[in-house]
Amino acid sequence: MIAKLFAVASALLLAGAPPLSDPPAWTRPIAPFHIIGNIYYVGSEGLAAYLITTSRGAILLDGTMEANVPAIEANIKALGIKLSDVKILLNSHAHFDHAGGLAHLKRDTGATMMAMKGDVWALENGKHFGDQNYVGAFAPVKVDRVLTDGAKVTLGGVTMTAIATPGHTSGCTTWVLPVRLKAGVKTVVFPCSMTVAGNKLVGNRQYPDIVADFRRTFDRMAKLKADVVLPAHPELAQVTTRKGEEFLQPALLPKLVADARAAFDKEWLKESAIAR
Repeated sequence: MIAKLFAVASALLLAGAPPLSDPPAWTRPIAPFHIIGNIYYVGSEGLAAYLITTSRGAILLDGTMEANVPAIEANIKALGIKLSDVKILLNSHAHFDHAGGLAHLKRDTGATMMAMKGDVWALENGKHFGDQNYVGAFAPVKVDRVLTDGAKVTLGGVTMTAIATPGHTSGCTTWVLPVRLKAGVKTVVFPCSMTVAGNKLVGNRQYPDIVADFRRTFDRMAKLKADVVLPAHPELAQVTTRKGEEFLQPALLPKLVADARAAFDKEWLKESAIAR
């Protein structure tokens, strides 16, 4: 059943539309678990929240939905980490299912919120940016540090690099983190979503550069090396079912990019034909 729900949600997103209703897995709690290196999973079954530990505290990537915050906080505590030890909050992109819990988490942890420039308006207004076929709203969160492409976020000797990969949102951010394993240093990539997901591609008045941004992002992501891929929607990499070296999937990111590009081209052609 879970696999079927994930498949339906993924198919709708790739087809250019969000799910008709939130999949139950998005708000179904699961126990936290270790991924690799200093990375832990603290999200729900269907929406990822990644905790990166350092000698000076922790970094939390994504807050998922407001409804998930109690479970995320319980997961962090279950790992032996105090909420006050979470020093930095990051976001993959400003959509309700990934940013909805950030304001609550910021209040409870006192962490510094950092986000890519293109998503600051959406985060601080609690509204999706751009013309879409649905309404996305969430609790606004104040951004303390505005990031630009290539920005470094460092805490306790751990550095994450922000790569601007706009399209899905105008500030969509792919995060890159080197992790030392027994097999050597591996590159972990937290890719921002590359799906159309209800965005209007033709005639998007609020986000007129959306098509050009998507195409630049596909080209850039196709060149990015990733030994480990940890997406915001965990089913895309079977994050919740893999263990240890199973997370090493160097061929996965190119496949995700190719699939997203093909789905984008199909949606763009359909909208272009309708607009004629």
